Amino acid sequence: MKKVFKHAAIAAALISVMGSAQAEAIILKVHHFLGPSSIQHTKMLRTWCDNIAKDSKDRLQCQIYPAMQLGGTPPQLYDQARDGVADVVWTLPGYSSGRFPKMEVFELPFMMTNPEATSRATWDYYEKFAKDEFKDVKVLAMHVHGPGNIFTAKKQIKTMADIKGLKLRGPTRLTTKLLASMGATPVGMPVPAVPDALSKGTIDGAVIPYEVAQTLKIEELARYTAETDRGENALYTTVFVVPMNKAKYESLPPDLKKVIDKNSGRELSAFLGKTQGDNDVPGKAKMIAGGHTITIIPKGELDVWKRASASLSIEWISDMEKKGVNGANLVHEAQGLIAKYTK
Repeated sequence: MKKVFKHAAIAAALISVMGSAQAEAIILKVHHFLGPSSIQHTKMLRTWCDNIAKDSKDRLQCQIYPAMQLGGTPPQLYDQARDGVADVVWTLPGYSSGRFPKMEVFELPFMMTNPEATSRATWDYYEKFAKDEFKDVKVLAMHVHGPGNIFTAKKQIKTMADIKGLKLRGPTRLTTKLLASMGATPVGMPVPAVPDALSKGTIDGAVIPYEVAQTLKIEELARYTAETDRGENALYTTVFVVPMNKAKYESLPPDLKKVIDKNSGRELSAFLGKTQGDNDVPGKAKMIAGGHTITIIPKGELDVWKRASASLSIEWISDMEKKGVNGANLVHEAQGLIAKYTK
């Protein structure tokens, strides 16, 4: 009888251990380049993590690492997701210049209407035309930020003539080309490097949205903001991607794959774009409180900027044709998708 009880106790212990192992959460390492107080950390990525935890009954959880805590530089984030250094990252395809050319179409001048609509369009476009560029990862979302502004330390920008000769930071290949077309000396750099470059005078200003400007304390480092007329399409925007390590995704049991799939795609893209865009409001308020002079660039002046930068679209289309891709059709499709979702 004692043996029976002993065997029963051992069996119960094994069942308990097995049950505990099955219930043990899978922790996803999520990596990004902004700080722990940024909205990308506290709301955008945090909300996604909370949603997958809820939908998986806490079998999927996240550990979010801000400010490159897992090492490397912002341009290396995509490869960190590909190679498994991180399980999920939030980054810019444009930090790897020329590597994802099809997705650049949304970074052409004066393409974006608003970040929510354009983010929906960006996802649909990715699914239809650009999956081949991201075949080595599981893409969870594609989105854009709100309208980009020009922040300058010492010189107010009212016309394109005021831009001439200024050393202005741009985030991506096409944005630096845009700045050059308007007479600036473009300086490409990831956004975390902007505060130091401004404080040292390495650059005269930077193009970023209000949302990121507040995170970088631009109200303390610059004095002027050139904001384009919001009745017009944005001067520029930037595409972001949320890639997941493909092997990590494939290692999940089917029900947890469904949780990831449920929390991916067009609606996640729209949420990320809208959330980031909505944060432009407190960002602008912070610039005003910091004493910034905000200049609204009117439609008439923007028409001058549009004519100066029109060659970028022509050049991009030509570059795509050299790769055997119908660039004119991609521009047309991207514009059509943006129009479809713009209210």
